[in-house]
Order: sequence, then C-alpha cells, then structure tokens
Amino acid sequence: MQIATKGEIYLVDCKKFKADDILKGLLEDPDKKFIIHASRSDTTVISKCLNIFIKNVFDVQVAEKKLNNIDSESYRSIVDKYFSIKLNKSETNSNWLKRPLTRKQIDYASEDVLFLIEIYEKQKRLLMKKNLYDEVLVESLNEANLGNADLIQSRLKKFKSSNVFDKKIFLWREDLSKNLNIPPSFVVKDKKIKIISNILKEGNNLDRLRQHFSNEEVFYDFLEEFKI
Repeated sequence: MQIATKGEIYLVDCKKFKADDILKGLLEDPDKKFIIHASRSDTTVISKCLNIFIKNVFDVQVAEKKLNNIDSESYRSIVDKYFSIKLNKSETNSNWLKRPLTRKQIDYASEDVLFLIEIYEKQKRLLMKKNLYDEVLVESLNEANLGNADLIQSRLKKFKSSNVFDKKIFLWREDLSKNLNIPPSFVVKDKKIKIISNILKEGNNLDRLRQHFSNEEVFYDFLEEFKI
C-alpha cells in the first residue's frame, strides 16, 4: 500500500505485518481526507483484506469526469494532462508477491501516488469555480461506499431477477470461494450459474453438469451441497 503526504511517500508492506493494526485508525479518521484515483477499486480491496473502511474521500477520477463530462480516465492520462509527464506502467503486471521488491517496482509504486495531492489541488480550484466541488465529494463518497459494501450483496444484485435456485447456486459459490480464498469466478463463472440451474431442472445430467465447474473438487462440493 502506498500513502503520500505533501512531503513524504510511504510504502507499507502488508505481507510483513498486520497493516490493519497500524493503518485502521489513520485511514478511518473522518477528519482526514484521502485523495484516491478510482476509489471504489481501492476501498474494495482495503475493506475486504484489511477490514478498514475509508469514508472521507476525494476521487480524482470522479472529479475529472465531472470537469470534462467524459468517461473514466486513467491515472496515467490525468497525470499527463496536468503535468505533461508520461508515467511508465511497465511494472503493473510484475510479480508483486516476490520479496524484496525491485527498484523499478518501488519507483512505480511511489509514482502511483506522487501526483495525487497536486491533482486534487488543481481540480479543486476548477471545481470551485464551477460550483461542482460538493457534488464531487458526494459522488466520491458513493464510490467509496460501493467498495466498502459487502461483496456478496453487491454481486447478488446481478441476480435480482433470477429464480430462487439461481440465487442458491450463487450463494453456494460465494461461500465456497471465501472458504478456499479464491475469486468466485474460479469456482463458477456468473454466466455458468443459469446454465447449471437449467441442467438441474432438466434432470441432473452429471456429465453435462461437470463441464461447467472449474475442477472436480468444486464439482463434488456442489453435488454434496445440493444433495445430487
């Protein structure tokens, strides 16, 4: 995790210690405003992995959309727009689990937050002139709260028009993925849930069922759960 102030940049290695013990009081402080790009994404990870819920947020991506009436804009693009600096994103898909981090990874992580405060200050001035600042604060909070929300409940909304059995399969998938500590799509993809439900309605064809599960362990867990 990267945290920038006006004078320093801190890189917090969440693999080395329980970061929630150190950061919870800081990040949940309602008197501190946190400048984030794409806050929903960050608050999703931080709330689910560290049990930390950031609420006082200014989202520079939301602000840029409001200022220019455009679709979502990347951090790299916003930095280029305001500072004519093209960030090197070559380390995005490097191995961030390996320790120690390379010098390139450390530089990349630092640059990822280096410009946020300055972007905020520039955007705030522009937003105040257009009387849009308060609107951006409200929309930023909404984005953060979507990330803070329970993932199961937010994903379940996709199935609000589905039948009860589809939802039971969905909830089974969510519980199993949580127990196995893997993404739900690694168990069963969303688009497969309706297919599996229809196969069961047609008569429990095990050969047809099996091909829609990621592996045998998952398949047999499903059979046991639904007593097939």
